[in-house]
Amino acid sequence: MTSLNAHANELSSVDTLAPIFKASGDPLRLEILRVLRRDTFGVLELSQLFDMRQSGMSHHLKVMNKAGLLEPQREGNAIFYRRPLHLDSDKLADQAIRQIFETVDRVPLPPQLEEKIEAIREQRAEQSQAFFSRHSEQFREQQELIAAFDLYAEPTAELIRKRTARQEWRSALEIGPGEGAFLPVLSALFEHVVALDNSKDMLAKATRTCIDERLNNVDLIEGVTDTLLARGDAFDLIVANMVLHHVPSPADIFLDAAALMNSGGCFIVSDLCSHDQDWAKENCGDLWLGFEPEELTAWAADAGLTAGEQLFIGLRNGFQVQVREFWKTTATA
Repeated sequence: MTSLNAHANELSSVDTLAPIFKASGDPLRLEILRVLRRDTFGVLELSQLFDMRQSGMSHHLKVMNKAGLLEPQREGNAIFYRRPLHLDSDKLADQAIRQIFETVDRVPLPPQLEEKIEAIREQRAEQSQAFFSRHSEQFREQQELIAAFDLYAEPTAELIRKRTARQEWRSALEIGPGEGAFLPVLSALFEHVVALDNSKDMLAKATRTCIDERLNNVDLIEGVTDTLLARGDAFDLIVANMVLHHVPSPADIFLDAAALMNSGGCFIVSDLCSHDQDWAKENCGDLWLGFEPEELTAWAADAGLTAGEQLFIGLRNGFQVQVREFWKTTATA
């Protein structure tokens, strides 16, 4: 009887594996999985990447979703797709899915596909820049529709103060400083601070803050993280306050932060948890409706960073803010 039960369990395990390997047994679907390694794409974007009709792409995505190879993520009225956030190491099916991911990730994307992905990221970036160009005068009012600055800035500042009391840190980078409201905190704690923003209008406001507050150790640079990577800059602390939901590829920010940090450095992020308040896209220029904590943890791990302290702040308007830290404990490529 025992051997019969064991045989039945074995057959049951094989039954769970068959749909996974069937759904992944197609070159196009494997390419889709490779594209979704870090990024999240909508159906129209994936159709654009692979030069196929939306109906055909939707069919492939439906099959892969049913097999557990990817999962839908609603962003307002649009459906995006990503790799599953939760894979159980004790489940045979999830082990198989993880192994498929690890295998396809060893194969680099062809240059023409990389170019198409970059074009989509540029479209997203232009959308965000256009919003801040139109609404730079109402930036604070727009942002505080979601969360008042002090609600996330104070816990972030307190975490940084706690870390600087124990670390011999000298340099800091703020990605997306906005009007520069957080720069006085960094200026008081570090010898050298860099503020990086791709919006000329917002950078002008941050410059005015530096002048008014006499922040003489802050350099303001127009550009993106690639700009600093090309210069060979390195920092002990990098902070991104309510920035990730505005950037085309949040996962890439973690990769770039790891490359820009000195060993023993820390990347501190404050941002929205995943939500369904679609009005934030139009009113606040958000590209993404927040993030699951597991998403940030996975992106950090992929960049070689280790998750540290975390804090969650519930707001009365239904939003929740997460303050997270990620450490570069060893040299990260």
